[in-house]
Amino acid sequence: MDWFEIIIKVPTAQCEVASAIANMTVPYGIYIEDYSDIEIQSWEIAHIDLIDEDLLNKDRNVALIHIYMDKSDNVEESLAYLKERFTAEKICFEVELGTVAEIDWNEYWKKFFHTSLIGNRLAVVPAWEEYENKEERKILKIDPGAAFGTGTHATTSLCLEFLEQYTNQNDTVLDIGCGSGILSIAGVILGAKNAIGVDIDECAVKVANENAVMNGVEERIEYIHGDLAEKVHGKFDIVCANIVADVVIRLLSNVGEYMKPDGILIASGIIAPRADEVRKSIIDNGFKIKQELVREEWHAFAIMK
Repeated sequence: MDWFEIIIKVPTAQCEVASAIANMTVPYGIYIEDYSDIEIQSWEIAHIDLIDEDLLNKDRNVALIHIYMDKSDNVEESLAYLKERFTAEKICFEVELGTVAEIDWNEYWKKFFHTSLIGNRLAVVPAWEEYENKEERKILKIDPGAAFGTGTHATTSLCLEFLEQYTNQNDTVLDIGCGSGILSIAGVILGAKNAIGVDIDECAVKVANENAVMNGVEERIEYIHGDLAEKVHGKFDIVCANIVADVVIRLLSNVGEYMKPDGILIASGIIAPRADEVRKSIIDNGFKIKQELVREEWHAFAIMK
C-alpha cells in the first residue's frame, strides 16, 4: 500500500509554528528538513565539522515539513486545514503532494518513543518497554498504534499534568477526542471511579479499548465512536479535550452541559498564536481560567464554570 506524502516548504523563521500546526493533522508524527544551522548541529550532535557538500549547499532560508497519510485518511480536509491555519498565522508556504511506498511505520517510529515521567506520580511506558519503577509511580502502559497520544507531545503531557493535579478519588472523567485513550486511562489510574472516551475515528476507539485492557481498567472505561460529546449523557467531574483551538472554541458553547457545578475542563492542543482567541471564548461562554500551562508553543487551560 502507498502513502500520501505532503511536503510543505516554509521559511525557516516560521518553521517552529508551522511544524506545530502540521503535527496536529496526523497521528504518525512529521519529519522536518531544516539546514539553517547545520554546522552547529553537526558539531553538537555528531561532534564533526566535516559535512557533505550536498548538505552544505541546501537552502538555509527554507525548511521542508514532511507529513505522511494513509489513503484512507481525509487528505483533502487535512490540506484545507493546513492552508487555512498557515494563512491565518501569516506563514508563507508551498505544498507538494506525492506518494511513497509503505514501510513498517508501527516498528519504525517505536525507536523514538520511550518512557516519559509526567509530574510527580505518572510514568507513561511504551507497551514494548520494561520500566524499573524505583519511584513507585503510577504506570500507564500505552501502544498508540495509529491513534494520537503517547504522552511525549507537549499537548498530551500538559493534560496529564493537569489530570494528576485535579483528579480526586471517585471522580468521573469525559475524554473528548480520546485518541489512544491515554487521558481517560490516566484519569482512572489516578483514582477516578470511571471514564468515558469518545473519538470521531473508529481506529482510535479500537486502539483506546486495547490500551484500557492492557492497563486492566477496561471495566471502568467506555469508549464511544462519535463527534465530540453528541452521544454522551450525564455530567462529569473532569472533561478533557486535547484537540485543536477551533474545536475547543466550538466545544465551549455547550460543554458546560457535561460538567458538574464544580467540574474542571482541561483544554489543550492550542498553539500560541490562537491562545488569546481561546481565552476570549472561555470568558465569553461564561467560564473562568483556573490555571494555564505553556510548553513548546502549546497552551493548556484548566477551566471552571
